[in-house]
Amino acid sequence: MKNLELKIPPPAVTLLLAIAMWLAASASGALAFTLPNRLVIAIAAAALGVAISVAGVVSFRRAKTTVNPTKPGAASSLVATGIYRLTRNPMYLGLFLVLAGWAIYLSNAVAFAGPLLLVLYLNRFQIVPEERALAAKFGMSFDDYRRRTRRWI
Repeated sequence: MKNLELKIPPPAVTLLLAIAMWLAASASGALAFTLPNRLVIAIAAAALGVAISVAGVVSFRRAKTTVNPTKPGAASSLVATGIYRLTRNPMYLGLFLVLAGWAIYLSNAVAFAGPLLLVLYLNRFQIVPEERALAAKFGMSFDDYRRRTRRWI
């Protein structure tokens, strides 16, 4: 399974899951439910996700470090300011919220597996290898950051 580590960019995984959620929801109408204000809630979750992800990208750009999720060893600096004071993975948290907004919009129980699968995939194949690379590159600075800042929220 190590061959999947850092191979598929998280936005691509998110898009694939979004498509799978739509297909699964379409095929399982019996699991659909009515959610009052679903459009408002879905848009709010997705907008919050986009804002959090953009804040992560902006922080990386300001620090002049790479945002390429397949090459964490290319990081030129450890970013621990801005949104990164609250979460070590704001871009991934944002993707999760966008996918959760999509699940809310679809209003089908099976769709809610998508955001959960995203978290499981990212933890195993993206975040753990990234953290290994960052620990190797930044040593105690990364260890200190990891101790004081949660992985997700």
